[in-house]
Amino acid sequence: MQWSSAQPPPPGTQPPAAYPYSATTAFTPVQVRQTFGQPYSAAPPASYPPPPAYGPLPINPPTATPLHTNPAVPLTAATSTTTQEPAKKKIDWPESVRNYVQRSFQTSNLDPSVTRAEMEAKLKETISYANDQGHMYTVNWEKMPLPQEMIKEERARARALQQASQFSALSISPSNSSKKRKSTDFSEGAAPPWRNGQNRLEDRITFNADKRPAPVEEAQSKTQSKFQKQLEKRQKRFDGGYKSTYREPTPPPSDGPVVGTCETLEKRYLRLTAPPVPSVVRPERVLRQTLELLKRKWKKEQNYSYICDQFKSMRQDLTVQRIKNEFTVEVYEIHARIALEKGDLGEYNQCQTQLKALYKMGIKGKSIEFKAYRILYFIHTANRTALNDVLADLTAAEKEEEAIKHALDVRSALALGNYHRFFRLYNDTPNMGAYLMDMFVGRERLAALCNICKAYKPDVPLRFVTEELYFESDADAAQFILDYQGQDLLEDRDGTVVFLTGKAKELFEGPRKAAFSRVDIKGQI
Repeated sequence: MQWSSAQPPPPGTQPPAAYPYSATTAFTPVQVRQTFGQPYSAAPPASYPPPPAYGPLPINPPTATPLHTNPAVPLTAATSTTTQEPAKKKIDWPESVRNYVQRSFQTSNLDPSVTRAEMEAKLKETISYANDQGHMYTVNWEKMPLPQEMIKEERARARALQQASQFSALSISPSNSSKKRKSTDFSEGAAPPWRNGQNRLEDRITFNADKRPAPVEEAQSKTQSKFQKQLEKRQKRFDGGYKSTYREPTPPPSDGPVVGTCETLEKRYLRLTAPPVPSVVRPERVLRQTLELLKRKWKKEQNYSYICDQFKSMRQDLTVQRIKNEFTVEVYEIHARIALEKGDLGEYNQCQTQLKALYKMGIKGKSIEFKAYRILYFIHTANRTALNDVLADLTAAEKEEEAIKHALDVRSALALGNYHRFFRLYNDTPNMGAYLMDMFVGRERLAALCNICKAYKPDVPLRFVTEELYFESDADAAQFILDYQGQDLLEDRDGTVVFLTGKAKELFEGPRKAAFSRVDIKGQI
């Protein structure tokens, strides 16, 4: 049977004798397998997605024409007796393929483990296969893996197959038939199996050799109910069937305090994440010099961010060295006063908490001053429970002290609703209590203004509001009213500004309720 020159012979048949292969043919005939069960006589070149070239895995490679042949050219053209090389089909390169090649060689996509030659070979192989299959325009080249990724994947599969073959060889070996290691397999000091990454229950439980259940017993135990199995486990646990895996706790660090050796006066605050090192901790002698330096800088520069950082660093050095004396109290008191002046209640509360503990130890300091601050602070936060506790701890002598007596009078005036007395006390606050009262005087002015609107109708002079609520000027009083949309409540009569209390109605009630909501502050005592 003769085949025409325009039609290639069926796969698997040899060309007739009329078409002999010359010595200079451009192609080598390769036997094409007919079914999936018939192996290749020669391994086809890899392509993407290629079958792995290692091992008889059950993966069906594509029955494609080998990449070194062109299906568009008849076989007879390749077996011509002439020595002329046939004209190759010109590949039409789509723009997506060009972009794919450019993306493969971008610097950000290169992999040091893959050489350029390997990438070029894989690119040629992938594009040629798509061209031979007629998929140049149908393949999504944007999502096609890069050649270096294909090469790495092939290497990984090769390693996985090698490991699998080694594991299968070990599992067949009679000397390694047991998958579990027994407790007798470990020498003294060897790590138990759960230290080697195994976290199964059977690896964490060690049976006595004489109490390990026999295969027959295991088969019988499978037929038992879940409840019976639980009873048996509990019985074994109480009978000593299980060995304890308890480990001794990590020994605690040394009980002795750190003794600093650092001579630097200024040091930034850093939160400790490890035991303190003496070389970076300043002793008390150096800390006293640092305190004098910080007091001078605060008076001169008023840089609160720097001062707060330095004081926190000093407090840390005092803590790690367990220094608790009058110098420690002085450091916390100065830091608390500076924090109050700048309105930093978080740092103030931390200092106040430590001062309370230090005063309780009997260390001398300004305890009366800071107890008065505590009373005013709890008035600000409306914490009645804590305020009652502070009042219960006061002695009769302490109640006669000026600062504490003032704080108690403030509490009494607010409890009775006597805003007139409250603002007189606000005008005459000892020490730095005025900074604490500044934090809640605004809400008390709102409450007093609501009472004035109810008691005085139809109007009152603005000067009366200024004096009663202790504003510095009439302009400040007018601005306070305007801040709450009270511009219609101010009226000029013959050069006198009056406040129309009769028209206020409920204008200030909403802000008053919002101002008296619960105060929650970071670092609250």
